[in-house]
Amino acid sequence: MTSGSSRLLAVVLAVMLSMGGLVQAQGKAPKMTKRERVCLRNGNKLYEKKRYAEAEVEYRKALQANPASEKGQFNLATALMRQGSVTSQQNDDNNPMKQAEGILTNLAKGAQDKQLRGKAAYDLGNIAYGRQQYGQAVEFYKQALRCNPDDEQARRNLRLAQLKKQQQDQNKDNKDQNKDQDKNNKDQNKDQNKDQNKDQDKQQQDQNKDKQDQNQNNQDKQDQRQQQQQGGMSQQNAEQVLKAMQDRERATQQRINAQQAQQQRHERQRTNRKW
Repeated sequence: MTSGSSRLLAVVLAVMLSMGGLVQAQGKAPKMTKRERVCLRNGNKLYEKKRYAEAEVEYRKALQANPASEKGQFNLATALMRQGSVTSQQNDDNNPMKQAEGILTNLAKGAQDKQLRGKAAYDLGNIAYGRQQYGQAVEFYKQALRCNPDDEQARRNLRLAQLKKQQQDQNKDNKDQNKDQDKNNKDQNKDQNKDQNKDQDKQQQDQNKDKQDQNQNNQDKQDQRQQQQQGGMSQQNAEQVLKAMQDRERATQQRINAQQAQQQRHERQRTNRKW
């Protein structure tokens, strides 16, 4: 809750509380002691002067004189509410508002004075309204009207709380709807991206496979050409080597024949001279 909202709620609560009021120590008050009556009147005077802490002291004195005093309890709760903050943590026992709420809850449930039960419920409705707990505020204002059907302020606050609750529920529905829509959009985008990435991966794999096949085909053709070239040259080299060997063998045989013929001539010449 922002500071601006806190100040606004505090103002709203202050206005609502001002429309409530204290229970005066006048009229018929069963079993009211003199000290209780004096302390209640002193506390009310201090309260009207906005001296709420001092009024609290007097109301506590009245309760010391008569712990069962419902008027003392109610007026004490009212003084505590003026000192507390509706925006404070509800589990803060040191917050006067927390103490006031506990007293009012007991009075709204079990006060013998029906009118006082209605006033306690009305103040509880104001507290709930200040916390933006409009559903609870509606129920407290209804309880106040059941006890005091002529309480026009409780009736006006009930209509206002009902309107606020309707707006709050509508905002919650819109928020939940937007949240669901965002989730659906997120899921759709996730699925779409997943499918798109899957298609891209498959396309890339197909392209890589085609490229590998093409490279393999090119390599096979190159190997085939190399084998053909290597095979032709081997045969040609073999024929050349064979022809060279034959030529060398022929030349060698010719030299041998020539040498033998020369030796035969020499032998004939020596024989002729001897004879």
